[in-house]
Amino acid sequence: MIIHRAGSRPSTTPNPDHFTGTVRMDPLINTPAPARLNALSVTFEPGARTAWHTHPLGQTLIVTAGAGLAQKAGEAIQRIHPGDVIWFAPGEKHWHGAAPDCAMTHIALQEAQDGSAADWLEQVSDAEYGG
Repeated sequence: MIIHRAGSRPSTTPNPDHFTGTVRMDPLINTPAPARLNALSVTFEPGARTAWHTHPLGQTLIVTAGAGLAQKAGEAIQRIHPGDVIWFAPGEKHWHGAAPDCAMTHIALQEAQDGSAADWLEQVSDAEYGG
């Protein structure tokens, strides 16, 4: 059993090559092998977002606060709200982040394959973000 006490691990800021705007990550769990689950609570300030990316084994987002946006490549931007659960299939190109005028927090669940949980691509342009 592993217990991480609330507030016992510091928040981090993500690699700016993979995000636009102000983002804070709070670790929830990074399971030891052979398990491979990684979970973070991620807070995006208004307008902040990920770059386009994929996950080798998919990703689940659980929105816990605020208002956000998510988009699968080739489809319309979707508004997301607390209680929404979003699944991105393995290899599905997508991005997610806060709405332009409201912060958003979600729990992100993904598994690593060969040591990697995400493959990062190009930044989401302001034009793409604006829909």
